[in-house]
Amino acid sequence: MTTFPDAPAAAGIVETAIRTRRSTIRLAEPAPGPDELLDLLAAAATAPDHGQLRPWRLIAISGDARVRLGEAAAEAAPTTDLAERIAVKHLRAPLMLAIVFQPRDHPTIPRWEQLAATSAMTTTLLLLLDARGWGGVWFGGPHPDAPQVRKHLGIGDGEQLLGYLYVGTPVPGDGPRPRPAADVRAKLTWLGDTDR
Repeated sequence: MTTFPDAPAAAGIVETAIRTRRSTIRLAEPAPGPDELLDLLAAAATAPDHGQLRPWRLIAISGDARVRLGEAAAEAAPTTDLAERIAVKHLRAPLMLAIVFQPRDHPTIPRWEQLAATSAMTTTLLLLLDARGWGGVWFGGPHPDAPQVRKHLGIGDGEQLLGYLYVGTPVPGDGPRPRPAADVRAKLTWLGDTDR
């Protein structure tokens, strides 16, 4: 177990980061560049991952590439009106990170556990972005399984697009929405001695 010189203070910082992080819907320029994104991803890759399979990959989409992805997603829309709205959704942030799940055949690590590891990495990445002052939100995205989208992004037959992290700078004055503390008592079952 790793210990910090001032473990209580470090624990307080981590807990505050977890309790105060909120999805940021309105995002503007700038967004993290390639070097910072690689640094953040290296840290996020330390999230729980049995066997260190890293059953995921990210595709960073910025600039005009967002327009082209929006056009590919719009092709899957059933109506022209919906297609126009879908295309615009891809421009809501300066950077999109496509989260691609890459399950591996493994004798002891099932697919569900690999999906949990991918979700843990993504959640950790959102926390890290927030800690550095960036805003982010995880959306499923329009038509993530559409053949047009899969082809455009190069999603393989054995892969699954889990949506996009929209990343950028929070719009000034658009602070985090308050969230009441969850009552989790019904979510915890304790077996054994509770006199601790």
